[in-house]
Amino acid sequence: MELVTAWLEALRCQLAERSLPVTEVRVGVFYTAARLASGHVGVAFTPRDLHDTVCCPRSAAAAPAAGRLAGQEAWALARDALAPAPLRRAVGVAVLNALSALAMEEYGVPGGEVIPDLDALAAAGVQAGDRVALVGAFTPFIKALKGQVGALWVIDKHPEALKAEEQPLWRPPAQAPEVLAQADVALITGSALVEGGLEGLLDAARGARTVVLAGPTASPWPPPFFARGVHILGGLRVRDGERLLQLVSEGGSGYFFDEAAQKVCMVRQDKAAGLLQRVRR
Repeated sequence: MELVTAWLEALRCQLAERSLPVTEVRVGVFYTAARLASGHVGVAFTPRDLHDTVCCPRSAAAAPAAGRLAGQEAWALARDALAPAPLRRAVGVAVLNALSALAMEEYGVPGGEVIPDLDALAAAGVQAGDRVALVGAFTPFIKALKGQVGALWVIDKHPEALKAEEQPLWRPPAQAPEVLAQADVALITGSALVEGGLEGLLDAARGARTVVLAGPTASPWPPPFFARGVHILGGLRVRDGERLLQLVSEGGSGYFFDEAAQKVCMVRQDKAAGLLQRVRR
């Protein structure tokens, strides 16, 4: 979790650890959301493969402190991004994304450019002959890429997430280092920030031409991620925090977020000029 630690410490420095209470937390079926007193909202993937979902004292103690989250300082809840319990990590990452939204509003994106209304896959610049590794069976990406690139591998814990005809694309997580080492383009879903293991994935993908972290969870303060080898962060900018909180509470997945948030790509400086030129053609 060293990258998450670097993210937290970078925000502490950038925001001078100012007092920022969390006013609201929602833990939905698909996403978790947190709102700061400043009004900034962050979201994170809600993990669903929980080993202990029985409501017993042991599982309750490991879960977020329901009824006592709102009102806590953001910096205290943000540390839950490093917790062993997956649901607590989701709350922590959501708070970190809310803090990141505040930092980017005030300071922009040091070392990079922000391109609004750009899909992460479009930003990746995938070419016909590319070998593409997709970490997380993200259906829109699979649909757009299968049969269109030199090779496509989908790394996911759940082979059943792929259609029958897509099964040959599936690779188990144990093969991730081997697969990513061969990739020209690595597309990693932001859920890795909650589920863990992102550092290992980035290390394995260091030879790729382009590394993308994508999805609503992939909306962090960019400098620590740029430094670790991520070229593009394809996340979102929340426009209507109240609506997004409602969507999360009502079981909304990322497909519903367009009415409350804007897609945005944060692009590392060394990739930005070429990408902007390509997008404007």
